Amino acid sequence: MAREKIRIKKIDNLTARQVTFSKRRRGIIKKANELSILCDADVALIIFSATGKLFEFSSSSMRDILGRYNLHASNINKMMGPPSPYHQLDNCNLSRLSKEVEDKTKQLRQMRGGDLEGLNLEELQRLEKSLESGLSRVSEKKGECVMSQISSLEKRGSELVDENRRLREQLVTLEMAKTMALKEAVETESATTNVSSYDSGAPIEDDFSDTSLKLGLPSWE
Repeated sequence: MAREKIRIKKIDNLTARQVTFSKRRRGIIKKANELSILCDADVALIIFSATGKLFEFSSSSMRDILGRYNLHASNINKMMGPPSPYHQLDNCNLSRLSKEVEDKTKQLRQMRGGDLEGLNLEELQRLEKSLESGLSRVSEKKGECVMSQISSLEKRGSELVDENRRLREQLVTLEMAKTMALKEAVETESATTNVSSYDSGAPIEDDFSDTSLKLGLPSWE
């Protein structure tokens, strides 16, 4: 059965959009890495999320690849004549973005513990403060998750206690009904036995007297 073709449009649901972005981002980075390995190509990939978060991949140095790109774009502009104001604006934006990417990449490496040699005391303290703030937010989120799990377990435990009490009450009710039924059965059997005994104990003399009268024999008194 053929897969239904997905219509390419903006995903309205925020959660679904974030999940799709995460999956597709990992997929495109994986493809870029495979392209660089299979074809021995220099590949640079820059992604900004809807919230402005930066994601990047480069098969070598991002700075070198962007430098080659700027040089290539500059050579093309020279061949095409004087750049228009729009081209100048594009080049300015590109330079700004390249600088921003470089700064963010360096900041990310520093937060991972790399490229710390050139930092002074103030910059190190600022980086330490940023890391502590991030760890504090992670700890708070972790604490919220733990408390949520504890609350869920407590609720489940209370439900199990109520269920256990209900089952015990049902068991007691069944035992009482069983005892009453057994008692009634014993009483019924006892009454039946007494009636049978009474019927089988009729006087023999009456039968003998009746027989004597029928045969014309003298009665013994």
